[in-house]
Amino acid sequence: MKSPCIDNATGVSGRLTQLLVPLLLLGVLAGCSESKQYPLQGTPDSGGEGSVEKSDHNAFSLPQGNLSMSKRLDFSVGNSFFRNPWVIAPSSTDARDGLGSLFNTNSCQGCHIKDGRGHPPQPGESSISLFLRLAMPADSVKDADMLKKHGFVPHPVYGSQLQTAAIPGFKPEAELVIDWKERVDTLDDGTRVILREPDYRIDNPQYGALPVDLLISPRVAPPMIGLGLLAHIPEGDILANADQDDANNDGISGKANRVWDRAKETSALGRFGLKASEPSIMQQSMGAFAGDMGLTSTLVSITDCTPTQGCDDAPHGGEPEVSDEIAGFIDFYASSLAVPARRNMTDPEVMAGAKLFNQSDCAACHTPRHVTGDAPGRPDLSNQTIWPYTDLLLHDMGPGLADGRGEFLADGNEWRTSPLWGLGLAQQVNPRAGFLHDGRAETLEQAILWHGGEAEESTDSFRAMSIAERTSLVRFLESL
Repeated sequence: MKSPCIDNATGVSGRLTQLLVPLLLLGVLAGCSESKQYPLQGTPDSGGEGSVEKSDHNAFSLPQGNLSMSKRLDFSVGNSFFRNPWVIAPSSTDARDGLGSLFNTNSCQGCHIKDGRGHPPQPGESSISLFLRLAMPADSVKDADMLKKHGFVPHPVYGSQLQTAAIPGFKPEAELVIDWKERVDTLDDGTRVILREPDYRIDNPQYGALPVDLLISPRVAPPMIGLGLLAHIPEGDILANADQDDANNDGISGKANRVWDRAKETSALGRFGLKASEPSIMQQSMGAFAGDMGLTSTLVSITDCTPTQGCDDAPHGGEPEVSDEIAGFIDFYASSLAVPARRNMTDPEVMAGAKLFNQSDCAACHTPRHVTGDAPGRPDLSNQTIWPYTDLLLHDMGPGLADGRGEFLADGNEWRTSPLWGLGLAQQVNPRAGFLHDGRAETLEQAILWHGGEAEESTDSFRAMSIAERTSLVRFLESL
């Protein structure tokens, strides 16, 4: 079998001049000799042929560069339903009415700011792009059907998500409050890095007291780029990287999540969401409509407002409120957002950081390269060599990042490996964007230092680096 690094060396993009190819090849081959055979990216086209040259505040909002002109109208229509606010029913805007009764935001863009990451609220500010998932401790026998189809047990009154807004005539469920405290992580060379640690609190519950054993999980909105490409990584390729029992004794035990596919009414591989709890972009999107905005669809016909809260008596925007046609446009839009091309790839500091990323075994979970399979009707997504830096598997990230709330096969310590493509543009798109599942990390250095569990050895490697090496690694991440 050929080395994946040598295979990669033949894929240098035409955007790089021939004069740079030898330099890149040298870096690729040197990285292979010094690391565990993780490939080094030799092309700026992180999203394959659909990658786009954009690095400003609109970097995450463009359609696939190789999307046909005939499909760009569908993208634009989907964008309008993603971006524009939904309103209370009844309304003359009958295509976008039915908001609430309880909700978190009135538009998809309200959480996914400019199609990018959300952020925690400032003190005294309402939380919009960060919310709390809720659950109750489960009895595996009594709650078997609930666990099979939902992956957790919702609270009987407050449901599966805390809604902090409401339409007139209803009360928001409660207030989300975050208390921040600081702790210091001292690196091997004596450098002190301040990490902020959130403590989440629910104040003023309006629909009855909350139980002491309520499980909460903070979630900040992730970026939307490249979802259609991730959807078409062959399942077998994802499962090939799973090593639940750590049979190879490398300390990394990636686990696939098996979740409920509502459309097919069967168990399926989870690949979307912070705990890989959704099998498809459509199900992820319609679940967000129901939970975040209180809008029904054919796929998710019940919102998170429970009968006790009286939402059945409120006006609705049709049955379903999100028509199948609109759902299709949203699914197409979310599947078609392009990945920005990498930048500064030939900068010596960036190239050195790429090698350090591999040598520190960051690539053991943040798998650099995948190849998509055939996507029927979507040649722009088919057979693309992509560089998302994720294995789409669950990993134990240690007690520092644990939420204690399981979803399907994911336990309270486990999170799906987040894709890293576009990472360096996150705060260009949203200057307040935070990193990790709840946005607690304000810098990439902070995000690295929060990694524990299976990533502890890689984090220790980062702590042991010199200032120059740490800077190089961060510069590499910023180039993605």
